[in-house]
Amino acid sequence: MSRTNFQELLDAGVHFGHLARKWNPKMAPYIFDQKNGIHIIDLHKTIGKIDEAAEEMKQLAKSGRKILFVATKKQAKDIVKEKATAVNMPSITERWAGGMLTNFPTIRKAVKKMSTIDKMKEDGTFEKLAKRERLQVDRQRAKLEKNLGSIRDMSRLPSALFVIDVQKEANAVKEASRLNIPVFAMVDTCCDPTPIDYVIPANDDATKSIECVMNILCAAIQEGLDERKLEKDKEAAEEVVEEGAKPAARKLRARKGGKDAEEKAEAAE
Repeated sequence: MSRTNFQELLDAGVHFGHLARKWNPKMAPYIFDQKNGIHIIDLHKTIGKIDEAAEEMKQLAKSGRKILFVATKKQAKDIVKEKATAVNMPSITERWAGGMLTNFPTIRKAVKKMSTIDKMKEDGTFEKLAKRERLQVDRQRAKLEKNLGSIRDMSRLPSALFVIDVQKEANAVKEASRLNIPVFAMVDTCCDPTPIDYVIPANDDATKSIECVMNILCAAIQEGLDERKLEKDKEAAEEVVEEGAKPAARKLRARKGGKDAEEKAEAAE
């Protein structure tokens, strides 16, 4: 069963590609037609690709892995930050710092610096600093927060990347490819889909289009998270039942072994 429908994508303008004269011929398989100098994306292909990407993202979330959302363009950043945070996934929406993936230990040091500043504020050390030093530390903290986004809780490399505008986020795509991290992306008709593992042919410029695709993918991630929680709850319940059955089993074995063994079993409880 498809996660979305044709009309939903049509209403959001997902089918509007880029100017035909700026197209990338490698996107030809996903183009339906050309109208008023603009390429029209084949939404039937988009639906298939969204379903494929959504299912894969669901499985990643279900296995407890993280997907890093990357979108620094104005139309996408607020939507991406909000939707990714809602499903407990990290995001970069201000600036892609070079080496974010390929030099991850350095990024972790910057995150540690942020945590140190937070600790200083909590234990009162910050208040003991001179006013000028406090201002410098605050500026440093604000800069780190802006650049690192929500990756401060990411203790290891993400299992996948989701990118909006593969041209603008070319560095992120390159770093992921170098580390064999799969990349999901909304790919417009002017972009090269070759480096992308899960291509979603779609309008990556309109806010409505971005929100429509994000809603579908994040709903799939939430499904994966919910299923993971159910499985964990089930395992925990089974453990409780198992633990509860142990004393009874010991008593049963003790009865078979005689009175002395029974008293030992009771003492063990």
